[in-house]
Amino acid sequence: MWLALSGSRFLGPNDKTKVMRNIVAGNWKSNKLMGEAQEWMDGMAKWLASHEGVEVMVGAPAPYLAALAGTAPEGLHILAQNVSAEGHGAHTGEFTADMLKSCGVAGAIVGHSERRARFGDTDDKVKAKVQALVDEGLQAVFCCGETLEEREAGRQEDVVHAQLKAAVLDLPSEALDRVVVAYEPVWAIGTGKTATSAQAQDMHAAIRGWLTECFGAEKAAGVAILYGGSCKPSNAAELFGQADINGGLIGGAALNPTDFQGVLAGHPALKG
Repeated sequence: MWLALSGSRFLGPNDKTKVMRNIVAGNWKSNKLMGEAQEWMDGMAKWLASHEGVEVMVGAPAPYLAALAGTAPEGLHILAQNVSAEGHGAHTGEFTADMLKSCGVAGAIVGHSERRARFGDTDDKVKAKVQALVDEGLQAVFCCGETLEEREAGRQEDVVHAQLKAAVLDLPSEALDRVVVAYEPVWAIGTGKTATSAQAQDMHAAIRGWLTECFGAEKAAGVAILYGGSCKPSNAAELFGQADINGGLIGGAALNPTDFQGVLAGHPALKG
């Protein structure tokens, strides 16, 4: 088992060195044809060769995963946008964590608000998906977040805490090294609205606090917590400058490599 850490450095399971993970992950959702995906990769290759300090990931559509994982430039990790909560068997249309691993995929995004709202991803299903990924030594980019109605009712922390607790509470502490948390205020996704840096930091600090209660301060400090609500080149630096925001899960701004590089440029850990 090998863990991808900051600056594309990889640590073995017996390496006790603690590294704060800084991650910017794109999510293409249901966009791009195969040729367009390869053009994006080509547009990132030179940039990646001259920059370090931040792990770069991208969630690609399922039909392209094996091809992109096999040709990805050094420093770019390919993610699936989903994974099955079931094992092998009669589950038409599903793909399992070990299938992803066999294709060279680094992990998967799970619990995204779009899948929770439109495709029936309950907390129990999301928990099973997280478990399946970490069992295979893959990265689980776990998404959590509240709706506008929940925020206006003052329930945002209760909602996010419940989602987080359901997904990770039963994991052994060593599995936390394979979990990335992405806070996505649902009301700020695809709407052009963005949580203020203070609002985002407050929630990220709360998430860090809950992880500390469950797993201890050392483990919690090593978990990357990403902001996933309309992050773009113009606001990335302010968001990434907050104490508990370790990077972002980027939607629209990840579709164009120039925009994605602009978001990455806002990360204080980036070198090059």
